[in-house]
Amino acid sequence: MHANTTIKKITHNRFIKPLAALLLGLSASAAGAIELQPFSASYAADMKNIPVNGEAIHSLQANDDGSWNLSFSASMFVARLTEQSTLRVADDRIQPLTYHYERRGLGRGKEILQHFDWPQAQVTGTYKGESFSLPTEPGLLDKTTYQLALQADLAAGKTDMTYRVVDGDEVEEYAFRVVGEERVTTKAGQFDAVEVERVREPDARRETTLWFAKDWNYLLVRLSQIETDGQHYQIMLKEATVNGQTVTGIPVSHK
Repeated sequence: MHANTTIKKITHNRFIKPLAALLLGLSASAAGAIELQPFSASYAADMKNIPVNGEAIHSLQANDDGSWNLSFSASMFVARLTEQSTLRVADDRIQPLTYHYERRGLGRGKEILQHFDWPQAQVTGTYKGESFSLPTEPGLLDKTTYQLALQADLAAGKTDMTYRVVDGDEVEEYAFRVVGEERVTTKAGQFDAVEVERVREPDARRETTLWFAKDWNYLLVRLSQIETDGQHYQIMLKEATVNGQTVTGIPVSHK
């Protein structure tokens, strides 16, 4: 029982939370007009040296009123996490409207609610059971919509990106940089991808690298993360659609 419980706790802390933070996978600073495209993608996940597997689903759908729903769900053992945002595009900027995070399963559950009132220039919500209020600022994003911003900036040719994100009950900066290009092999085929890394403090031990398919609106096809304790996990694309079209990569040759 102790060994199983330990594996489950590792799974919960080292897979579910960072996966949600990074998948969720068009910015306030992107060049040119923003044109969102609906998508749906599923991913398989594995952790090195630990016999566990998980899956995640990420999607963006248009609403009749012109707003969009961005959702993410991940599951592992009895733990399950969901994130949902509603957003709009205004003045060529993505503007989050609502954000809801919920984690259920192992240990204590967690829930975060955020409401972005742009006319009143205020973000209100609850975090750890306490109410909070923050002022808005141009380009402010939540923990799912910044990922759309990253995709858009890559499409615009940017190589260094920084986003102001409401994280819990405070605003933090998320920074990324392009480190190169690579052909990535997934269950959906091979993709010519842009390799991006999360920029952290020089002494940070956590490493995060992401690969986005250049020919599919910069859809996330692979993610690799090394935690501070050395644990390594990755996710790989299983299948996806972008703007109603099935995502297919270059066929993998078997020699």
